[in-house]
Amino acid sequence: MDPILEAKLKAIVERDEIWHVLLRYSRGIDRFDRELVRSCYWDDAIDDHHGFGGTPDQFIDTAIEYHSDHQTITHHGLMNHSCELDGDNAYTETYYFFTGVNVKRPHLMSIGRYIDHFQRRNGLWKIYSRVCLIEANYAIEEHPDAPITTSDPNQGPVLSGSRSKDDLSYQRPIKPRTWGVTRN
Repeated sequence: MDPILEAKLKAIVERDEIWHVLLRYSRGIDRFDRELVRSCYWDDAIDDHHGFGGTPDQFIDTAIEYHSDHQTITHHGLMNHSCELDGDNAYTETYYFFTGVNVKRPHLMSIGRYIDHFQRRNGLWKIYSRVCLIEANYAIEEHPDAPITTSDPNQGPVLSGSRSKDDLSYQRPIKPRTWGVTRN
């Protein structure tokens, strides 16, 4: 294989592996899946996360407790992502969009960036250092006339997520409701 093409393909695979660590982090933090979030960090990692600085275990405990106490739903969405590879180190900047349905209104929307130093050890990429830059927080009030629909008389109850491994996304196989539709 052409060495230039081989190097490009290797870089694509490495960036994809790093991106999937970030996706696991977001899913894990929203589902309160401690093990999934923990799998994203090296044991000697440090997370500097908006007023918190410490080990992965300390951060995860703090984050889950905070989200459990203050929000009923959280979504950590990831957007723009850049990744500079340097041997067994990678330096990333990942934009995030966070929304939290707070127990007490107003709700929260936050935008910012994760500035991460990843390290590859024994073929695995994980976070070694993280700084969470919160660039803006917004208080969101619901429109007073906006209905919150929990069911549709023609289709049944609207499904909602769970902040645990009971969430539909962990179900294998996924069993969608059919309302009389059958698969061939």
